[in-house]
Amino acid sequence: MKGNLFVVSGPSGVGKGTICEKVRDNDGNIFISISVTTREVRDNDIPGVTYNFISDEEFDRMIENNEFYEWAKVHSGRYGTPRKIVEEKRAQGIDVILEIDVQGGMIIKEQSPEAVMVFVAPPSMEILEQRLRDRHTETEEEIRERLKNAVKEIEYEDRYEHIIVNDNLDEAVRELHDLILNERNS
Repeated sequence: MKGNLFVVSGPSGVGKGTICEKVRDNDGNIFISISVTTREVRDNDIPGVTYNFISDEEFDRMIENNEFYEWAKVHSGRYGTPRKIVEEKRAQGIDVILEIDVQGGMIIKEQSPEAVMVFVAPPSMEILEQRLRDRHTETEEEIRERLKNAVKEIEYEDRYEHIIVNDNLDEAVRELHDLILNERNS
């Protein structure tokens, strides 16, 4: 049986990465696709874990060779989902989570209508801003840009089948895992 495809999107700082990791840690049949990016490595990044960091030239080559499931320019770099690993894992019966921005989410929704679309929303913009500040990974200018982008991204939530408000991390993890189990068993 082919694994399911889940797209998890939401604004930067909403906690989607943490939610996805905790779900994966509790379920051995889930793979989180690692995006490639051209952005600079941050202090808290672990190459090959948080992202695969590549040059602009390598990214261009991957585009030319149709190696991306989707790709987009987001904030200060380009991000893409490698097609091969997603297809391999799903063929093995493993559920795949794509933790990607809304631009990529809309591309996946068009290319793969069977994808289960999940939007992670913040309880409020004030809480989202505080979470971004608490990360200590962006400059003031980058925080302002991410908050501005968050307003635009939240406008997409009605294009997603499921919305999880990350007001309580444990509850959000349970909601996503329940959704995955329901899809797996249907």
